[in-house]
Amino acid sequence: MLNGFDWLRRSRTGAELLGTLQYLDEQPVAPPELTPIGPPHSAGGGPCRRCWIFPRAAEDTQYCSTCQEILRRCREFLNTTRYTTLVWGFVNQLPEEVLQQPGAKRLQRLLGCYIHDANHFLVAMERNKLKAWLQELTVYHGLELRGILQIFPTMGAGTRTCMGDVLCRAIHRDLYLPLGELHVRFYSAPYQLVDPRPRSSKGMLTFELDEFLRLLEMAEIFRALVWPEEQRELYELFRIGDKKEAQFYWGRFLGRLEQRTKDMLTAWNMRQWPKNRIKLFYELLDYVRLIQED
Repeated sequence: MLNGFDWLRRSRTGAELLGTLQYLDEQPVAPPELTPIGPPHSAGGGPCRRCWIFPRAAEDTQYCSTCQEILRRCREFLNTTRYTTLVWGFVNQLPEEVLQQPGAKRLQRLLGCYIHDANHFLVAMERNKLKAWLQELTVYHGLELRGILQIFPTMGAGTRTCMGDVLCRAIHRDLYLPLGELHVRFYSAPYQLVDPRPRSSKGMLTFELDEFLRLLEMAEIFRALVWPEEQRELYELFRIGDKKEAQFYWGRFLGRLEQRTKDMLTAWNMRQWPKNRIKLFYELLDYVRLIQED
């Protein structure tokens, strides 16, 4: 009665979405057995309070057996979801990393995977593994893979929009995108999928895959060479509007840095970057792992 995507749409939080992905990975058909529709809603009972279709598993619970299992699994992801990113793909062919069966290599990197049809898929992973996963796509598929990858984070409880609505927004957005070269659309927050025009007008939304990977590589180097306190100080420095004041503090800031860090900032000409590029770059710092430099 409900397919896999229907169950995903019922996720209110990122933890529920991850729990649903894990459940569907092990049990593609839910519920696993033929189950009648639950009784109508009434003061003394009714159907499951989550899916509103199937009967409650027992008199002392409000949920059906499937929803109970999903909610049980979602407790395992309450902390993980804060560091999770989702990728909704609309491509000309499904990547091999997505087609591999449960228990195979892909589950060592992915937290969950759902194949919608021959052109659409959803994967969840820890955000600092995004760069390695994208690199695998380029290595194994090269120019054969075309389409769009929409990258966005999960969300917690306490917001007016639920995770299922955000996922539907991502699917709605790919209707307007042709299957040309492989591109990436990066959303740093779920609410940006509601209206991506402000981000798109600032050049912070759509990138070619090679360009996006270069930004991630630069973010990884930056995070390795610049201490967190220096990162915050540098960001505040870029926000100074007065050019003479910015020049003064820029000189003082460079004077405290190691030579290799100075060389990096000079080679990248980072001081001349537009503010929108700086904001995007700092958003990407959360998506790369910390490399310990010698």
